[in-house]
Amino acid sequence: MTQPLVVDIDPVAFHLGPVQVHWYGLMYLVGFFSAAVLGEYRRRRGRLPVTRDALGDLFFYGMMGVIVGGRIGYMLFYYAGGLRWIWTDPLALFRVWDGGMSFHGGLLGVLVAGLWWSRRHRLHFFDTVDFVAPLVPIGLGLGRLGNFINGELWGKPTQLPWGMVFPHAHGEDVTYATAHPAWLAQLQQWGGLVRQPSQLYELALEGVVMFAVLWLVSMKPRPRYLVSGLFALMYGCFRFAVEFVRLPDIQLGYLAFGWLTMGQILSLPLIAVGLWLLWLSRKAPTLRLYEVAMPAKEGK
Repeated sequence: MTQPLVVDIDPVAFHLGPVQVHWYGLMYLVGFFSAAVLGEYRRRRGRLPVTRDALGDLFFYGMMGVIVGGRIGYMLFYYAGGLRWIWTDPLALFRVWDGGMSFHGGLLGVLVAGLWWSRRHRLHFFDTVDFVAPLVPIGLGLGRLGNFINGELWGKPTQLPWGMVFPHAHGEDVTYATAHPAWLAQLQQWGGLVRQPSQLYELALEGVVMFAVLWLVSMKPRPRYLVSGLFALMYGCFRFAVEFVRLPDIQLGYLAFGWLTMGQILSLPLIAVGLWLLWLSRKAPTLRLYEVAMPAKEGK
């Protein structure tokens, strides 16, 4: 095996005086900004009959849904202490440095925000979801890139030539190699286990592939539910597959059969919902493009 790449990147992008700006936070900002720009592009082409200000409200509420839902989802699905924190330590919800965010919780948060916004603007909920779905993979991919830069959420040990060493995993490397002596030689040779770069797999699948497919499909009007169904089905399948080469959260481990993870369990409903929405789309109406009133240019 050739010398593996060692992923030891400074998670701090730059400093603003005493404030540290992290790459992971920048990924969130770029993801939200990109979604807003492309969303306005789609609005101007008549994909949703709302004003620019109304669309801005949608993205603001969606951003809040990602943050609040993502944190609550992590505490419900992944927190080391289980659900006891609800009555023993409710302030743990606000200790964002202890744990992280859950995609599935963030998705539920966005859906709740979208439902409230859609009712307020008297739009069909799934017209809103179909509009937003092609914009989401940008943030998903950038989030996985942030995980890679942070050297977290690494994959299983591997002999593959593109495997990488994650120094932050050293403690787990020693524990794993002690329990599986066949990997001790690799640990001694490289100073750490060579692991699957599962963050990059998710960047490629959940980010690049999903964005390309959903954007191309949504370039012309489609039946209601189709784009949303494709999003749910693709994400569920991609996440379920990558979990086979990604180590489960250490506080949970495998939940059943020696391979089933919480990420896979939470992805199964998405696969089912995706198939159901695609079935519904067969007889659903195709929305017409709306006329968008453009602001008059100065001097005209």
